[in-house]
Amino acid sequence: MKPFLIISCLALNLLCLPTVSATSMLPISLEQLSTRATLIFYGKVINNESRKDEQSGRIATFTEFEVIDLIKGKTGATHTIKQIGGHLKDTGTIVRIYGVPEFVTGKDYVVFLPNKSRLGFSSPLGLQQGSFNVSTVDDQQIVSNGRRLSAQPEQTSRSVQVPLAVTAGTPAQTRLEDFINTVRAYNTP
Repeated sequence: MKPFLIISCLALNLLCLPTVSATSMLPISLEQLSTRATLIFYGKVINNESRKDEQSGRIATFTEFEVIDLIKGKTGATHTIKQIGGHLKDTGTIVRIYGVPEFVTGKDYVVFLPNKSRLGFSSPLGLQQGSFNVSTVDDQQIVSNGRRLSAQPEQTSRSVQVPLAVTAGTPAQTRLEDFINTVRAYNTP
């Protein structure tokens, strides 16, 4: 009887523990993002829709961007990415994958994408690391993903480092034009 009681108490304690989730990603430098991505663009989110994906049977979010500036790769005037997870409003089902960026309709982003998976999924490289918000501050377009942009990688594949201008007070953001020019420079042979 005692072993059953102890096992029951342990099981009950496990059920009462809070849900914990974590995604661990190594930091990726701007150079690594720039050279590893097959598609990089600056765009505005024009549609966001979560639904059950026909290919995988999973809940997926389809985000359609109007491409404002194609920085690397090939795509049309619009580009849609499919990411795992989302919120099905009709059933109330929510699937969230920590680290997978959420895009807001009407907002601008610079996105670094790898090739699509065999099921058509394509989250930004390094998840949130490959998604940069674009906002306007003091009449200037500013780009940031919350990480220090001024930090340089310890090792680089280039013999000459491409500098990115940031201000001392805001090392996590830079002007959009400077950012795009730096990304293009990393992809120039």
